[in-house]
Amino acid sequence: MTRGNQRDNDRAKAQKKAAASKGKNTQSGSQYQKSKEDAAAIMREKQRKADEKRAAEAAGGGKK
Repeated sequence: MTRGNQRDNDRAKAQKKAAASKGKNTQSGSQYQKSKEDAAAIMREKQRKADEKRAAEAAGGGKK
């Protein structure tokens, strides 16, 4: 039954390695900051469009 134990140990080792590498940031500081700014700009644009839509529905009485 040696092989079964070895399989379990290898599986546990692989899971530990995958969990450790999952959280690492592979971008440099400036790249990370730029990606955060890009994502924030996209979200601001989406919010602006949603606000405009909400305002248009309120002014137009909810026409579709």
